[in-house]
This record gives sequence, structure tokens and C-alpha cells, in this order.
Amino acid sequence: MNILIINAGSSSLKYQLMDPETGVVSAKGLCERIGIDGRLNHKVGENKVTKDIPMPTHSEAIAATLAILQDAECGVIKSVDEIDAVGHRVLHGGMEFFDSCIINDEVIAAIKKCIPLGPLHNPANLMGIEACQAVMPTTPQVAVFDTAFHMTMPPKAYRYAIPTEYYENDSIRRYGFHGTSHKYVAKRTAQLVGKTEFKMVNCHLGNGSSMSAVKDGKCQDTTMGLTPLAGVPMGTRSGDIDAAVVQFICNKYGMSVDECLNMLNKKSGMLAMSGVSSDFRDLEDGANNGNEDCALARAKFCYEVAKYVGAYAAALNGIDVLTFTAGVGENDSAVRADVCEYLGFLGVKIDPELNKKRGKEMMISTPDSKVQVWVVPTNEELMIAQDTAELVNAAK
Repeated sequence: MNILIINAGSSSLKYQLMDPETGVVSAKGLCERIGIDGRLNHKVGENKVTKDIPMPTHSEAIAATLAILQDAECGVIKSVDEIDAVGHRVLHGGMEFFDSCIINDEVIAAIKKCIPLGPLHNPANLMGIEACQAVMPTTPQVAVFDTAFHMTMPPKAYRYAIPTEYYENDSIRRYGFHGTSHKYVAKRTAQLVGKTEFKMVNCHLGNGSSMSAVKDGKCQDTTMGLTPLAGVPMGTRSGDIDAAVVQFICNKYGMSVDECLNMLNKKSGMLAMSGVSSDFRDLEDGANNGNEDCALARAKFCYEVAKYVGAYAAALNGIDVLTFTAGVGENDSAVRADVCEYLGFLGVKIDPELNKKRGKEMMISTPDSKVQVWVVPTNEELMIAQDTAELVNAAK
């Protein structure tokens, strides 16, 4: 079965053609500079092709993607008919969607209804969907929502302590993001530990970071909120902050609220604290070379991650498994070690030698650790492909 996975941004479109059963990716690529001039980067195995192709809209990007997938020299299929379905990553499902679903007119209308909650991403996601529908009208399309996995949270976790009218009238609540990654890691971890009923905290750590408390495969709480700004500090995002800071900065520096939020989203986090970079590798190099600001930024990040592990251990009444995933979680052994250093009260012990490995699926805890600690490389695309295949096969 061939599933085409589409992740559409405002001026870009990522794609992969994948077999959901084996996870084998036959081709992948990126259409960028949509609406400007257009460039297609295509990869099959180790072979890379770059083409400048006019892409005024996402429709041209989809057409270029399908064309290169069928190209005589660098394609992998002979006809679009070989694509069994398309799985679309959609950022925000609001309170409309609790799971992935086959796209129809009602689903498109509901995604449009969620645009106020995802004003930057949902319109782009819709453009990708509508472009695929125009070029592939008979091919099933599936929406996989970044927020869906977290919709099992109880009200005590997702409600904000603000007047109820804002929840009832405006759907203001905690939603959480990176849901496809958290779902994949929860599912894969159950396979690794050999059971489905256990308590885990998953640390999706990267330039964007989020954490989830999961019980028996269902999310109980997560760090991001109405938007991806909440939670631990990230590459350029501040993470949790006293809301009055926004008022103070706006009043003192004559900023608008939008300008202040732009600062909190794009000019804060590790970039702001270090004054050097949002990349954790640069922070490690800086810290090793005596840059105290880089060292402080990394220490702040690990401290906040550990605090949330402790909070979620309380929320779950204990944890059985702690997982690390995403770019930093999978590859930065020092961050994992520093986070786990705080967790001795939970009985967490990791093997320093095992922890040195990078990017590999492995258990890094010692045999006498009371909590299993795993590194589980995430695979959001595989999760999208599997969700898509499951829905399409069930509909046949």
C-alpha cells in the first residue's frame, strides 16, 4: 500500500511516499518558496534532485510532487493510481476532532472553524488538502490532527481557571500539540515494554518541546496549551510565563500584544537566554568553551523538563516508564543525563555508557532502576500513514 503524506506550511509542502506496513519510504521531498518562485527538493534513497519549478500556489506544488514521483529518471511510481490514499497533517482540530478522519465537506468545514485556534497553520493545511482534491479527486484523503491524541485529557487538566464563558463561547482550553509524535511513542513503547497498561511520561524535546503524561496509552495531561507557546522553554519560545509580563512589556516598550507574542514565540527561549543560538548543539559547544549564558540556558531547560516529570509523576500517582524522543531527546545524551539527575526520588537510574549512544531505540536505565528509561526515535510520518491506512481500509 502506498500512502502519500502531506505536511503543508504557508510557503512550503513536505511529502513522503510510504508503505504503512513496513515503514519503508520510497521517496520524500520538500516544495519550498511557494508563492515566490518555487523549488522542489526530491530524494529517493541517497539520490537527491533539486528543480526550480514555478509554484504560485499549493496546487502547483502538489502537481510538481506528483509529477516527480512519476518521473522516468527519479520517480518511484508509474501512475497516480498507485497512490492508495493521502494523509494530511493538520495542526489544530479544536474540540471538533478527537481522532483522525476521512476528509469530506463536513470535515473541511470543521477544519475551517478551527482557523481562529490555528491561524498560521490550518489555512495552509487546508490549501494542501484542497490542492490534492483538485489533482486527485478520487483518491481518499485523511486528516491527522496534531491535537487529537491529547483530547483524552480530563477537564481538570484541560480547563483554564478563567471565566467559563471563554471556554463555552470561544473554546479556550488546553489542547496540546506534537500529538502524532506522542501517540507514536506511546504505541511503540507499549510494544517495547510488552504491555498496554502502564504509566509513562514522554519527553518530546527539540527546537519545539512538549511533554505528556500517559496512562494505558491515553493522554492525561500535556505541557503545551491553547497554542504551542506553553510548557517548557524551547529553541525560540519562552514556555510558561506570567501573563502579566506581556502587559508590562507592552506598556513599557510600546509594543502591541501581537508584537510581544511574536517576541515570546520567535525571540525567546534558548536563543534569548544564551544570546548565541536556538540550537542545542551550539549551546553545548558554548557551555564547553566557558560561555556561562549557554550553560545557564541548558540548565534552565533541563530543570524545567525535570519539574514537569515530577509534576506528571504526581498526576499519574507514579510512573513506570520515562521516554525521550525528538531531535534533542534522541541525540543529546547530556540533556537526558541532566534531566534524570533530578529524578533520583523516583528511583530513576540510567547507565552512563548506554546513554552515550545517539538516535537509537534503546533502554538506557539500569536493571535496578524503578522506572524504565527509554530513547524512542519518533516517526510522525509512519503514524500518519498507519492512521490513514487503517481508516481507508475500514471504509472499503
